[in-house]
Amino acid sequence: MTNANFLVDFGDEQVVLRIPGRNTGLLGIDRRHEATANRLAASIGVAPEVLDESLSQGYMVTRFLSARPVPPRELAAEPMLEEVAVTLRQVHRAGAVEAVFDPYTVVRDYHELAISKGVVEPFDYPHALSVIGRVKEARGYEPSSFCHNDLLNENFLFDTRLRILDWEYAGMGDPFFDLANFSINHELTMSADELLLGHYFGTCQPEHVAALTLMKLTSELREAMWGVVQLAVSDLDIDFAAYSQGRADRFTSLLDAMDLDALCDEVATDRERRDR
Repeated sequence: MTNANFLVDFGDEQVVLRIPGRNTGLLGIDRRHEATANRLAASIGVAPEVLDESLSQGYMVTRFLSARPVPPRELAAEPMLEEVAVTLRQVHRAGAVEAVFDPYTVVRDYHELAISKGVVEPFDYPHALSVIGRVKEARGYEPSSFCHNDLLNENFLFDTRLRILDWEYAGMGDPFFDLANFSINHELTMSADELLLGHYFGTCQPEHVAALTLMKLTSELREAMWGVVQLAVSDLDIDFAAYSQGRADRFTSLLDAMDLDALCDEVATDRERRDR
């Protein structure tokens, strides 16, 4: 929904040419940071190899992966769910990059940009912002791990192993954002969440479930606000108002189904224990 992508066939080699859409910098995308992140992910076998790039024009050429898409239901169940956890853990331990991804700042920046373009959120933004403010207060924010931050189903492929595409928003961040982002985008059940966390950490503790549940709110608000910014800057024939509203509705549904006070207390207590 952002770029144009082309498969280029040279006969003995196939590559993918990505040409950015207009105003992608307004979405918080830095093409230099993207290429660095893609290269780091490629060095551990997760992302396709970067063959060429133009920082001035924003295009990037990567090696084509002869791999298959993985339907959401397959990714959300065993044995692929364990593959997801192992892959994300590998990404999170891959190293460090210069870019930082702070979803709380991203949400505010998207709001300010939308307002400057005369676009107002089609939902109760102040209330949603106050909710994730409580999440941040309980969880804190520390850019401790290399994260992908955009784990939509379209960004996964599988050949001999699970691959992840599209490192536009990658940067140092909170690994629970990736875990929650994957979970909400693939509509994982509570039992599937517990399996994912168990595979990732080796055990699933109540504080892990609480952090994941809260971070889903942050992930959904960021996605809703992404749609709002696209309303302001995109010229694509996509109903971004409906996209944003749909994500905001999921935010509300998540919030209504949880005990926000109890989860924040659980996460804050765990944070205090780890900080001692």
